[in-house]
Amino acid sequence: MFRRSLPTRDRAAKIAKAKRSFREKEAAKLKAQKAESPPLGSTLTSPIITITVGKEQRLFAAHEDVLSLSPFFAAACRGQFLEAHSKRIDLPDEEPEIFSCVLEYLYKGDYYPRLLHNKRRNSWELEDAHAEKPNGGRGSVESTIYHSGVDGAILKDTVVYCVAEKYGLDELKRLALRKQGLQSGIEVGTILRSARYAYDHTPEHDEKLRAHYLALIIRCRRTFKRSGTMQMEMEIGGRMFFDLFVSMCNHLDDVIDAT
Repeated sequence: MFRRSLPTRDRAAKIAKAKRSFREKEAAKLKAQKAESPPLGSTLTSPIITITVGKEQRLFAAHEDVLSLSPFFAAACRGQFLEAHSKRIDLPDEEPEIFSCVLEYLYKGDYYPRLLHNKRRNSWELEDAHAEKPNGGRGSVESTIYHSGVDGAILKDTVVYCVAEKYGLDELKRLALRKQGLQSGIEVGTILRSARYAYDHTPEHDEKLRAHYLALIIRCRRTFKRSGTMQMEMEIGGRMFFDLFVSMCNHLDDVIDAT
């Protein structure tokens, strides 16, 4: 299922060329992504839908036209989940902070912290990510959230990716994955909790978010092999660690082939 996760030396030139073209395409993709979200003025006559989110039933409101950009909510607005008289959708299992990100994306084409292009460096970075983190690395000050479902902190972009999968928002999935790749200095325990969450909330054929975590663990293997949390997680087991084994075998084959 998973391709070899780390490149060999003989493929370095091809990858370098691909990265250059990727940077050029990414700016155009981000503009197109934002263009998909309708101008706010065009939805002023659309009915207002009330959404209750989470166990505390936090209230949100959105225009029906905007919500209907998601196939999931388009079906809900047609009456599959919508209460007949109140025009309300209940999402008791979602996290309010994550749903807020989804709504922000539907209206603006991005969510905080926004993905920004640094023209001087010709690179992508996260809004407000210029300061160093206390535990090292750079990234967003809002890189994690407390998730009641796992009773711990996990990476926010991972949860956004998973709900985007559920709501049928492919561009939001790509955006969340791109943002997560810019994070650094994340604790081992947070990464492993987030990886398990990703495996529990994505389909088996997903080769993006799952492969991202496998490559991250292999790349930072010296840190992970010293971690007591990693040992505990491996003793618990699960599909993720079989995939990790396969990916590490592929990486070892690459190293042998390159020598």
